[in-house]
Parts: sequence; structure tokens; C-alpha cells
Amino acid sequence: MNEPTIQFRQFSDRNDEMKAILTLVYDALKEKGYNPINQIVGYILSEDPTYITTHNNARNIICKVDRDELLRAMVRGYLSE
Repeated sequence: MNEPTIQFRQFSDRNDEMKAILTLVYDALKEKGYNPINQIVGYILSEDPTYITTHNNARNIICKVDRDELLRAMVRGYLSE
């Protein structure tokens, strides 16, 4: 039996990836003179990518994050679950 091994991504690995993406986006927004928190919140609420600058490819990168998964991780982190 030579069936491929299924690998599951650890939840913490995905959180680390989302944090890295948000950090990159935050830094790109800050470099361009935007208020990063307001812009990221606007994007999360609307899913309108124009809230995110194209600087450093931030707009394309943020689209790799599922907003629902991001919100769950943020609430979990806020509540220290």
C-alpha cells in the first residue's frame, strides 16, 4: 500500500502565517502614510481590496488570508483562548 501521507497544517502554523501577512500589510500601509489599523479594519469589514496599498505587493498578499479565519484568530487571541 503506497498511499500518500496526508499532512495537516497545525493551527498555530496558520496563525503564524496570518500574523506575518498582517505585519507585512501593516508595514506597507505605514510606509505609504496610511493609518494601518483603519485600513485593515476597512478591508476586513468590506473585503474591498482597495483599502490595502499595492506597495510591497500587500494587496495581493492580504487576499491570501480568509477573512473569517482571520476574525476567529483575532477574537481567540483577544480572549486568550
